[in-house]
Amino acid sequence: MLFYKIVLGPLLLLQGRRLRKTALRLPEPAGPRHGTVSLQAGKTALRILFVGDSSAAGVGVDHQDAALAAPTAALLSAQLGVPVEWQLVARSGVNTSEALHLLSDSALQPADLVVTALGVNDVTSQRSPLQFVIDYEALIEAIVRKVGAKAAIINGVPPLHVAAAMPQPLRWYLGRCAQRLDASLNQWAASKKNFSYISLQWAAVAKDMARDGFHPGKAQYAQWAQLVAAHAATLLAPHASLSQRPHAP
Repeated sequence: MLFYKIVLGPLLLLQGRRLRKTALRLPEPAGPRHGTVSLQAGKTALRILFVGDSSAAGVGVDHQDAALAAPTAALLSAQLGVPVEWQLVARSGVNTSEALHLLSDSALQPADLVVTALGVNDVTSQRSPLQFVIDYEALIEAIVRKVGAKAAIINGVPPLHVAAAMPQPLRWYLGRCAQRLDASLNQWAASKKNFSYISLQWAAVAKDMARDGFHPGKAQYAQWAQLVAAHAATLLAPHASLSQRPHAP
């Protein structure tokens, strides 16, 4: 990619600056960033921490009820038949390294599972695949220390090569960069026990994206929540720690 960066550099820089000035900037959706789903007396709640950038925050829809975290919690509660407590820590524009600083400034609740959605801003800030994975590992290690999570769901880097908001060749170039980071992330996650990687390449459908031509649309968030819930159910169903941890009276 270095060759293309050198050859296309001036044009990519110009397009990037223009995009920052003209891109439609959607707000993060309204709604709570923590909650409890289907509280049942006598049953231990499953605790989930969602961490990420604008996609984790739900940019592209109007309310957290239609974003990623709250729908995933509801689906997982129904699938496992247990209450689910969830917390969302996310901010538009952060890359993986910056997400670590965001967490250090946040009041985190204990969690059994962490769900991450990061990578776009690592692409735009031109992090190398190696540095991206180093940052990701540092982030997960910090989360485990803080909240005690025993398992993690790692969402892949979104398919930037279809983001209509970006002109060519910037879209092509950043799309290729995203694919390289995604491949490294997948390989790293596959080497870890109790990790589950989710590819987001299924979302490479421009017409289904939000009106900014960059973030997921409502239907894509719904499908994404289903995928995360399914992976979480498979990952956590056999976890002995959930049954052994005492529930709140």
